[in-house]
Amino acid sequence: MVPRMVTREMGSDMSANGWVESRPDGSATRYCEFRLPPERLRALLEEIFSIHWRHIVFGPVMEGAVFEIRCDKQPELRFLDGYLTVDFGVWHFHLCVGPHLGSRSEELRKNRPIRRAAFFETRGGGCAGGRSWGLRFWNGFDQQMITIFLPNPYLSDEMRLMQQPDWSRLRLYYDLRSRYLNEPMPGDFREAAEAPWAELQARGPQ
Repeated sequence: MVPRMVTREMGSDMSANGWVESRPDGSATRYCEFRLPPERLRALLEEIFSIHWRHIVFGPVMEGAVFEIRCDKQPELRFLDGYLTVDFGVWHFHLCVGPHLGSRSEELRKNRPIRRAAFFETRGGGCAGGRSWGLRFWNGFDQQMITIFLPNPYLSDEMRLMQQPDWSRLRLYYDLRSRYLNEPMPGDFREAAEAPWAELQARGPQ
């Protein structure tokens, strides 16, 4: 049984296309999709990996395979032909964030760059109280490229369960939302995180 996607329209205060993905285990993930020009996508990713690298966990996430990679040092960032390279020395990865010429195929040149980006919040059963907050990116083929988990109030940076939730750890999530979704910064992170999701009318992702 595959996850069931329910797509709903965000309220007028959101500058993003939003939907909720319901899963067979009863958990749900709310996405708030936003679109940025390549230079702003690059700036967002460079900020995350150059400034917030100590506090993130990242990698592809799919059914049956979850990569939870933590940075043990600040990576070197390079940019060439539309690709951002995040280099940790003994290993590195590339993300295509803008136009590039490195293929003879027009279809590949068109669909390799990030096409969609979304903030997400997951609620449901599982570790860390079944909660997670972060960013997810897809290419033009609608393939997931990378998921970035942002600081979680239930987990330390070392991925250890906190005795008591530290709601201040959601500051980065809400700060990025305020800048990229034009949302007001919540005055109370716990209240914002525990608020019920608004009922939204069905609509397909755009």
